Amino acid sequence: MRILAIDPSLRSSGFAVLERPEPKGKIRALEYGTIQNPARLATSACLCAIHERLSGLIETYRPEQCAVEAVIYVQSYRTAIVLGAARGSALLALAQRQIPIYEYPPARVKQAVVGRGNATKDQVAFMIRALLGLTETPASDPADALAIGIAHFQNHDAAGLGIKQLQPL
Repeated sequence: MRILAIDPSLRSSGFAVLERPEPKGKIRALEYGTIQNPARLATSACLCAIHERLSGLIETYRPEQCAVEAVIYVQSYRTAIVLGAARGSALLALAQRQIPIYEYPPARVKQAVVGRGNATKDQVAFMIRALLGLTETPASDPADALAIGIAHFQNHDAAGLGIKQLQPL
């Protein structure tokens, strides 16, 4: 199975394309990185850049499913709106191609990778490097996307454990 994992953000969205041969083979990272949008770029242009980059990844790698970080509580309504817009731009690229989308809360992702739901970003990145046999520790945004992907693989066969599948838009 091949998946696209996304940690959406307006200025710095992490993404990862992961593959696991069936049945339950070793997970491999095919590509990962960050969709970096400069501060001077208008919000609308950032949303287009997120959509275009993810659309390109989808066309190149043809993922069967997508895993995305669930909406988190934020104290500022403005931050929530901007994060929601970035997330919507990412989800639209997937929904247009009818790719099933699964979401995972941050604590579940950290639990899957580190063994504790309150792990730090550094701990997550370190474990990602070890679990995937990477030569370098990834930056925090792609590490988060890789962790979301690993959480999805760990929970893929476990129906009824709180995995929420979003309906195609």
